Amino acid sequence: MSYLYFQPHQEGIISDLSLFYCGDSSDEKRNAWGPGVRDVYGFYYVTEGEGYLILDGKEHHIHAGDFFMVPPKHVVAYRPDAHNPWQYIFIALNSSRMEDYLGRIGVSYKTPYRNVAAKEALYECFQRILFAKHCPNSQDFQALSGFYSMLSLLIESCDGVMVQKENVNRQQAYVQNAMDFIEKNYTQPISVEEVAAFVGINRKYLTRLFQEITHDSPKHFLMNFRMDKARELLKNSELNIKEVSHSVGYADPLVFSKVFKKMVGTCPREYRGSQD
Repeated sequence: MSYLYFQPHQEGIISDLSLFYCGDSSDEKRNAWGPGVRDVYGFYYVTEGEGYLILDGKEHHIHAGDFFMVPPKHVVAYRPDAHNPWQYIFIALNSSRMEDYLGRIGVSYKTPYRNVAAKEALYECFQRILFAKHCPNSQDFQALSGFYSMLSLLIESCDGVMVQKENVNRQQAYVQNAMDFIEKNYTQPISVEEVAAFVGINRKYLTRLFQEITHDSPKHFLMNFRMDKARELLKNSELNIKEVSHSVGYADPLVFSKVFKKMVGTCPREYRGSQD
């Protein structure tokens, strides 16, 4: 069985999805792995036998017909059953929308596997992905075509209601944690990238969640929160403009004044005068 490493996306392809490699467990070295941490997601479909997935210390017994997910940045190990060793196909990938995909597929970090009774159809999709090695000028499109077909099969075979609910709760937690971090650290020169890093997701995904849940962006929320605090200080304290600027996370008073005027509609000095 072939083991295929994908070329990077060719210029002009429009997709947030990156495929890295795929193959199967016919190579004895690939029958087991870990414990360790990976940088990419792994999608596995067990065609025969059984094995074990250990995710964050919890062991899951996986059987033929089960699809399971191996997430990045989590301690993972997997191994075949000693008496009935598994065979599986797999693909390694990343996407900024992976949380959405997992919810629709019907798996999560707590429940990383489920049964999918579509062995032949899934295997056909996998063969389409592998065929990309024969398409040097369009490998990325060919591989993505097969993968999206596979993704469609996984989604159609699961209502995903409970997992979607779990993922929605997680998404709300991401946004709430980001807001809490901003409210506690707005006096520091924090950026949206640092907020996202603290929460544990990338900036693009945090921005999308913010917009979906609060109808605002994290950048605007941060600036607006700082300006609210600045208005309070200008109205209720004797701090000068430079001191107010530093107090709300701006090292440069000129930048602070520019942002304040843009957000409030008047410069800090005029705002303070209007409060007398």
